[in-house]
Amino acid sequence: MSDGGCSDPSVVEWEKDNQLMMMTACNDGRRRVYESGDKGESWTEALGTLSRVWGNEKGEEAKAVRSGFITATIDGVEDKRNVMLVTLPVYSKKDDKGGHGNGELHLWLTDNTHIVDIGPISGNDDDVSASSLLYKSGTNKEELIALYEKKKGSEENPSHSIWSVLLTKQLQRVKDVLATWKKVDGIVSQLCPTSNEAQDRSPGIVCSAGNITAGLVGFLSGNFSDNTWRDEYLGVNATVKKNEGAEKETSATVTDPPYGVKF
Repeated sequence: MSDGGCSDPSVVEWEKDNQLMMMTACNDGRRRVYESGDKGESWTEALGTLSRVWGNEKGEEAKAVRSGFITATIDGVEDKRNVMLVTLPVYSKKDDKGGHGNGELHLWLTDNTHIVDIGPISGNDDDVSASSLLYKSGTNKEELIALYEKKKGSEENPSHSIWSVLLTKQLQRVKDVLATWKKVDGIVSQLCPTSNEAQDRSPGIVCSAGNITAGLVGFLSGNFSDNTWRDEYLGVNATVKKNEGAEKETSATVTDPPYGVKF
């Protein structure tokens, strides 16, 4: 299943689309994600969704470590949205020897459309490599647990240990993000006209295609300050160039050169 120097696969079943999803570490510094609709007989790179979203700086090889990668239907969330949870190390700046600094383990949330960095789950000084996740729920308790390998010592004489962390705060953050996604979905859905108004719309209007939120990665609206246009879905924000800080100037900065929006 190796492709382009990729290794260390983590595989989950994504029931929403009746597929298997596989995340790999690749020599080009990216995490490539593949999907299979035939029980793993063939794999296609998931371009346009999750593949190559995570990675190191351009040209730097990814450390060959397996990521935590699970699917879950989170309890206490109104619409019972099926999601994927991912743990991967985020490396600090290069050390004095020109190599990567320590890898701080982060937790991400995605529904195969939106992606949010929930935050770090290891210590600032920890150098984390491989990791795994466990989510369990039931009538008594709900838990999200991370298990990861931590390295100490020099490259010549390293020592490794296994750590387990209960992610109570991070699980609550996941629920808060899911509630925000649901709220923004409702706001975006209201942008489409009523059925009577839709009859007068051109077939080219996006609302005529059906569910306007299907495949919608981000939504930039009124959440704007200090040259930053914040994604209402809590994903990647946009930076507005040559703006005076007033919302009324936003439309000009988007359309008129030399202004622009950078993601």
